[in-house]
Amino acid sequence: MEPLEQIRNIKTEILSNNWYTLKKLTFEHKDKSGKWETFTREAYDRGNGATILLYNKTSQTVILTRQFRIPTYINGNADGYLIETCAGLLDKDNPEDCIRKETEEETGYKVTSVKKVFEAYMSPGSVTELIYFFVAEYDKGMKVSEGGGLAEETEHIEVLELPFAKALDMITSGEIKDGKTIMLLQYAQINGLV
Repeated sequence: MEPLEQIRNIKTEILSNNWYTLKKLTFEHKDKSGKWETFTREAYDRGNGATILLYNKTSQTVILTRQFRIPTYINGNADGYLIETCAGLLDKDNPEDCIRKETEEETGYKVTSVKKVFEAYMSPGSVTELIYFFVAEYDKGMKVSEGGGLAEETEHIEVLELPFAKALDMITSGEIKDGKTIMLLQYAQINGLV
């Protein structure tokens, strides 16, 4: 990665390499007046990810998941569970292959046709992750397993089929607080997918 003209002298120190990588970055940044200032920031690198909203136009439903998320629990989420769109890290897969695989593992639905709708950094002040957002239509004939995630990845995922209107209401009520899920539900609403 070539430094920008406004960035120089980037120094990286690994603070932790346990689960993913936490880096301490010290660098100089040139402001609009041309003055160089030194900054120190931490960046958590967990790789990139993909997420998908499965929707059914006929039944006006969506498939979401529910699972325990310890960071939310220690930050005030009373039971630690979040309702989310299916998602996963890319590993060595391209985003489309990743999300098809994750969809089958987590939800039990085997989708072949997925549509990428956008990509976004979710917490750019501290996390390097870029998420690729997808949508796909589903029907009962695509259900090949119960889903729930992989045992070897210690995933304990509950699969939810919800009326689309109820899922939107759950944003307002606070029952859905996951950013990627809110973004995809609102995308579906704006674009009249359901």
